[in-house]
Amino acid sequence: MDAALPPANQAAESLAAKIRQAIIWRSGSQILAQLIQWTATFLVIRILQPADYGLYAMSGIVLGLLNLLNGYSLASGLIRQPSVTRLEIRQLFGMLLLLNLGLAALQLAAAPLIAAWYRQPEVAPILRVQALLYVATPFIALAYALLAREMEFARQARVNIGSSLAGAAVALGAALAGWGVWTLVWAPVALFAVRAVGMTLAARSLVWPSFRFGGAGALARYGGVLTLGQFFWFAQAQADVVIAGRWFDAHAVGLYTTALFLTQIFQNKVVPPLNEVAFSAYARLQDEPGAIGSAFLRSAGAIMAAAMPIYLGMAAVAEPMVRFALGSHWVDAAPLVRLLACAMPFMTLYVLMPPASDAIGRPGIGVRVSMIGAVVLPIAYLVGIAAGGAAGLAAAWLVAWPIMLLILGGRALPAIEVTARALAAAVAPSVRAAVAMALTVVLLGRALPPLTPGLALALLGSVGAAIYAGWLLAFARPTVTALVTLVRRP
Repeated sequence: MDAALPPANQAAESLAAKIRQAIIWRSGSQILAQLIQWTATFLVIRILQPADYGLYAMSGIVLGLLNLLNGYSLASGLIRQPSVTRLEIRQLFGMLLLLNLGLAALQLAAAPLIAAWYRQPEVAPILRVQALLYVATPFIALAYALLAREMEFARQARVNIGSSLAGAAVALGAALAGWGVWTLVWAPVALFAVRAVGMTLAARSLVWPSFRFGGAGALARYGGVLTLGQFFWFAQAQADVVIAGRWFDAHAVGLYTTALFLTQIFQNKVVPPLNEVAFSAYARLQDEPGAIGSAFLRSAGAIMAAAMPIYLGMAAVAEPMVRFALGSHWVDAAPLVRLLACAMPFMTLYVLMPPASDAIGRPGIGVRVSMIGAVVLPIAYLVGIAAGGAAGLAAAWLVAWPIMLLILGGRALPAIEVTARALAAAVAPSVRAAVAMALTVVLLGRALPPLTPGLALALLGSVGAAIYAGWLLAFARPTVTALVTLVRRP
């Protein structure tokens, strides 16, 4: 049958099949890997104390900042190129090595200063050990770029699952052995080491690096713009923890960052692999008028249909969820979970837009908006902390992120030929269904007699899921049909 199709239709069918397979492998493996990591994470959380997570979060800010310069943006530039030579691959590897070894040296030198900023001496040795992660990064980033260029996510998926198992095993073993905060340090080191070896073998990407960078200017410029955007993204996304680490003690920082971890599970663990596939697909579609906008609307509608019940469901059952998943010593995180979960839909829509504008060669859109966010968000967090401590900080998300979404949407949507009205129409059915679900669950929770956290969570979660699915079937059947069609035929 394919032979009877015009060449353009055959190419479209081939791309659709690649996208479908990429989504299945990348998202499926991500879900499985995250199930492994989440199981280990929640078991470890029940063993460790909030102060352990507070110390780890303080070191994580430095790691996150320096990782903006680790060269993944250069890898994205390689993915965009229609073709690459072996010399360009060697040049990319050379850039990655130089960048990451320099970052390791910088982190080692800065460790005492960072510890002094937080007034926590324990942060310095943590940062020194975490410098090992930079050794593995060049091998992972190069292999990722080569596999993503071909939308070959199956081999990458197997490696991710294997490395997740290694990280989970180290985490559980270290927690049971009483390593405390060092559990959170050594588990990622094990994960990165296994992933570096596995990805290099999967992509057959072990090459001799080239440190002669003539002709690599376009790659460096594109990567540099993306890196600049990521830097300002980091400034706006991590300013809360930087400020909280200075303002609060380790216990309070641990409560806040763990509440943030819970509410960002979907956005941090499910959305990024979908964005990776989307970027590769958008790059293939960049020369077809209107194709990226249409694909973005379908993607945003489907992702928000999955995300909305998770976010508003978390807000509705925050206390029994925290008691059941983390233990009673984390119950003070429940009010923070409730506030942060309500802000996550705005942040999720925000992070879905840059891959589309980046793929058409306009990464400057994300850079400029991130620069605005690097000013707006820290101010909002400072005002929130001054007004209400940790609760005020969480409440600041509900004010700041809708503003940031409006700013980015006003710039990115016209670039990909999408109207705000069209985007609102794509996500409105899931928003309405999730709001109805959350209100019902809150009212039911107040009417129930005292129950164990597990029983309350199971009952309220089941009712909420039934209401959400029933609402979509009754009032938004086209959304359900579109979801089924998207899964069967991207």
